[in-house]
Amino acid sequence: MNAINPIRPSPIAGSWYSADRSSLAAEIKEYINHAVIPRFEDPVIGLIAPHAGYFYSGETAGYSYRCVQGLAFDLCVVISPLHAYLPHPLLTSAHSAYATPLGQVEVAQDLITALNQRLDNDALPILQPIANDREHSLEIQLPFLQIGLVGDFKLLPIMVRTNDSDMLQKTAHALAEVLKNTNTLIIASTDLSHFYNDKTANSFDEVMLNYMTGFSPEGVLEAELDQEGFACGAGAVALVLWTTKRLGAKNVHLLHHSTSAKASGDTSSVVGYGALAITG
Repeated sequence: MNAINPIRPSPIAGSWYSADRSSLAAEIKEYINHAVIPRFEDPVIGLIAPHAGYFYSGETAGYSYRCVQGLAFDLCVVISPLHAYLPHPLLTSAHSAYATPLGQVEVAQDLITALNQRLDNDALPILQPIANDREHSLEIQLPFLQIGLVGDFKLLPIMVRTNDSDMLQKTAHALAEVLKNTNTLIIASTDLSHFYNDKTANSFDEVMLNYMTGFSPEGVLEAELDQEGFACGAGAVALVLWTTKRLGAKNVHLLHHSTSAKASGDTSSVVGYGALAITG
């Protein structure tokens, strides 16, 4: 049996985003500094951000991370889909750290253990650890956090392969209990509609974004099920919305929406991207 490398090497640096440290840092700073957002009276508890290659979705992601620019968090919980097939509803990393061109991000293995104990006590599926995954949707948030935030933070990575409402609500309860009284930012990683023409994509995205800004995790899951709107990370978004509600969040704000047509010029088949902030 091969030993697991404690550091997860990036499988997407050099393709989804630049492998050059200086170029990557400059690109992300430009995205964040370009974004103009409203002033929030209440603290930002969570974000919803896209996860395509930065060429396509980096501008929109910049709006999410502008909300936390210059802030410090002890922990970032990044909740994403898992696009590969594995027969587990919830997964996490078996590695002790993620590597990006900007440095390493330590995984909070103690919190994974604590969350799994609580999930197991509640007869819920635990986070299945996986190694050497190629999941881009979780990793692609990390360079934005490394540039946008001040100081180091630990990472609690969660990958979701279920849209089961009951399971996600109960998991959110367990996660909120683990995160209670911590200095934590929670991020849902999702893109919106895929491969419709630009006009149709905007219509589908409007429906899904309305459920998000309406703070309705049930609506997000139902829209995906009924094909009224789409989010490849619908389960991740629902888990984040339920968790942040339990932690005192009251509002979700739409900051920016775009499609890949803006970058590619192709309006015949696009992917939608949304940036949202979850506040107390």
